[in-house]
Amino acid sequence: MAGVKPTKRRETVQAVLPDGRAFEGPAGTPLADFVRAAYPDPQVPAMAAVVDGELRELSFPLREDAEVRPVFLTDSEGIKIYTRSLSFLLAAAVHALFPEARLIIDHSAPFGGYYCRVARRSLFTPAELEQIESHMRELVRADAPIVRAEVPLEEAQARLRALGLSNKAELLVQGGIGGTVPLYQLGEFEDYLFGPMVPSAGYLPQFALTPYPRGFVLRFPRRERPTELAPAEDYSALLQVFEEYGRWLDLLGVYDACTVNEAVRTGRMTELILVSEALHNGRIAQIARTIADHPSSPRLILIAGPSSSGKTTFTKRLAIELLALGLRPYPVSMDDYFLPRDEMIRRGLTDFDDISAVEVPLFQGQMEELLDGKAVQLPRFDFTTGRREVGSQIQLKKDGILLVEGLHCLNPQLLPPGLEGRSFRIYASALTQLNLDDHVRMSTTDTRLLRRVVRDAAFRGYSAENTLQMWDNVRRGEKRFVFPHQGRADMMFNSALVYEWNVLRSRAEPLLLQVRHPRLRLRAERLLEELRWFVPYPGEEIPATSILREFIGGGILAAYYPSPFERATWRREM
Repeated sequence: MAGVKPTKRRETVQAVLPDGRAFEGPAGTPLADFVRAAYPDPQVPAMAAVVDGELRELSFPLREDAEVRPVFLTDSEGIKIYTRSLSFLLAAAVHALFPEARLIIDHSAPFGGYYCRVARRSLFTPAELEQIESHMRELVRADAPIVRAEVPLEEAQARLRALGLSNKAELLVQGGIGGTVPLYQLGEFEDYLFGPMVPSAGYLPQFALTPYPRGFVLRFPRRERPTELAPAEDYSALLQVFEEYGRWLDLLGVYDACTVNEAVRTGRMTELILVSEALHNGRIAQIARTIADHPSSPRLILIAGPSSSGKTTFTKRLAIELLALGLRPYPVSMDDYFLPRDEMIRRGLTDFDDISAVEVPLFQGQMEELLDGKAVQLPRFDFTTGRREVGSQIQLKKDGILLVEGLHCLNPQLLPPGLEGRSFRIYASALTQLNLDDHVRMSTTDTRLLRRVVRDAAFRGYSAENTLQMWDNVRRGEKRFVFPHQGRADMMFNSALVYEWNVLRSRAEPLLLQVRHPRLRLRAERLLEELRWFVPYPGEEIPATSILREFIGGGILAAYYPSPFERATWRREM
């Protein structure tokens, strides 16, 4: 009891930073004031803060002593808050200047931005886009407040319907939201974007509106370079994929999370699944026919894409289509050309995602020999031992074709000039999928991450925490070695499926709820929050050859190998 005595309760609270510094202010002071005091001249601005393990907006009033960790623009959660708030700023400006327009934030642009389009009126002209951007910058200069208000559900629905956002109003009920809804207001515009926001427009200085065919791009910084905008680039090949997916959605009569949930309620999901799979089948058959009819008769097919894109299943389905066209495909994995682990250590290499970890000369030499009709002993990499072992001996016949799958298959360093003209390149990824509504885009990265969480738990013995722990390294590798080369593809395959979030929900939720690590829990909670807007669906009727079966199980392609031609084209070593 020594030293303990009665005292008055403090009217102040302390925010303790990760570096041990403490800042004190009156109870009820917004987090933004504490963060500003701790970082008076930040090179990278804070977008939110984690308070005693919970993600909080900067407008959150601190009423008790707490440990506070700022979330900066360079953090994955920080850039999401920035882009979400910037989307809100754009929607507010469009509503103020062109209230008749329906703004649709459609998909990501690869150089950093969102491709947007409008309905209910003609395209915005360059002059109108300048007008919208000018209005946005006026709001930024004025540091116009973005005010959060907790509104009863029924009132929030009525206000959203009055703004023409009927599907969003319905989605609030489908997602099981109860009590109140956090509506955000900027000037006379209000909306709910399903996640935390910055407290004012002054936090959003980096952006531009750039005209693009049939729409425009809302450009914003990447988290790796938070103070600059990357130059706009042509991505017409990707845009064609996105537009094709849009036509698929029109065919299915599904436009957002609300309408796919309605398909669950009305018993249309079986139709939705079967038509979605038929569209995938048609696209794979089209790619196979293009290869078979190609004037150069390519015999080296290179397939690349980021993690959890369904490359393995796509490659096997493509092999089946090529077999049906009379060609004899043989799959080759670039993983088998990794340097032995002891050799990587000797060379000072630590990253399997780096092309330096691949023995490129061996790969090039063997591909040339195979295409020249010679017998070749392929390697096989054992990830358990870290060693390269003896694999199959193969020899291609005249109608033989190599299907090579790997991270670096589009990298210009992979092939010598002599092989470039004999190859055909395919980029496979979950390029786009259903958005929550007109103003809230669902990240394709999150789709792939959910797929991987479910697959790793089911087939690799990894917890969701293990998968989340590895994800940032995976993403760094993709940004360095995959995405920069996607434009080199001759054709693209979009592996996204309109129904997959509904099917993944019941499988992913129990895994994500087990995540305990403080930093990883933030990402898990965000994924859980996104999943809640999709009504769960078991998906028992999903075909056994579906891309999604690679992740949820129940497929028939895992052990598939084109064995009918095995004896005629290669000999497997016993």
